[in-house]
Amino acid sequence: MDLRHLPALNAIKAFEAAARHESFSRAADELFVTHGAVSHQIRALEAELGAKLFARDGKRVRLTEVGRRYAAQVRSALTALAEATREIRAGDRERRLVVSMLSSFAARWVTPRIGSFIEAHPQWDLELLSTNSLTDFARDDVDAAIRFGYGKYPGLHAELLLEEIFFPACSPNFNGGRLPKVPGDLAKVPLLRSDDELWRPWFDAAGLADWPEPKRGVLYQDSSNLLQAAIDGQGIALTRRSLAMHEIAAGRLVRLFDVDGPSPWQYYFICPPQSMQAERVRAFRDWVFEEVGQFKQLFDQACAAGPQSAADALHVAP
Repeated sequence: MDLRHLPALNAIKAFEAAARHESFSRAADELFVTHGAVSHQIRALEAELGAKLFARDGKRVRLTEVGRRYAAQVRSALTALAEATREIRAGDRERRLVVSMLSSFAARWVTPRIGSFIEAHPQWDLELLSTNSLTDFARDDVDAAIRFGYGKYPGLHAELLLEEIFFPACSPNFNGGRLPKVPGDLAKVPLLRSDDELWRPWFDAAGLADWPEPKRGVLYQDSSNLLQAAIDGQGIALTRRSLAMHEIAAGRLVRLFDVDGPSPWQYYFICPPQSMQAERVRAFRDWVFEEVGQFKQLFDQACAAGPQSAADALHVAP
């Protein structure tokens, strides 16, 4: 058998999809290419084989008898190839644990803590997928995810992981160390803005009902970048406690006032129901919930204590 005479794999895949749907457009959608690309691949395949695989009737296509027989054989061959590939990957995949989460949460909350999980479970290769895109478990190679949302995830195992609150914070050196004493003092300082952290609900909680949402200044799309701007002394940020606590404990940020703003979103641990049967997923789930429990216990202490005391309590180097 001379494999050099085989048609190009992309052409074979385009033909199989088009034959299954009897539609070039639907095949193109499935393969994430254009209608023209599918049409070109199939014309090239027909020319190489010297046979018509589809009969064209305006914009509609249908398999010829030759095309129907060839499609059955191609589908069988591709299925065998996919199964052989799956078997090879299965051993390695069982050792991988892929967890998706927001980039800001991965950087500011998970990364400072993840060492304990890695040390406890060296048998698994953990991959933290930092992304702001929602996970499609039917398409993406992901075992579990931590999402910041409303908790409505139909068909998935979903557990409330961490309730979020917002509060203002800034560098201890902001404005030469002359920090606002009461919420009303915020009128005199730059307020950092983000699409996720809106000031309006916090203003209401602070008794500033007539204050509008800030409209001037840099708008940060990523919460981690917003936090870094506050650390760098660029202004006062409305921060999430999940992201700010590590910096407060290290003395790089100071929480202002004692007013919590409500969050419409919370953190949820989610995965397909069948994934909870996997030991590696259950181990990560148990670890992250234990870490959240410790986080809740230490939060008030970290905000009330001085930077060094809080750092000692959290084992954080200032």
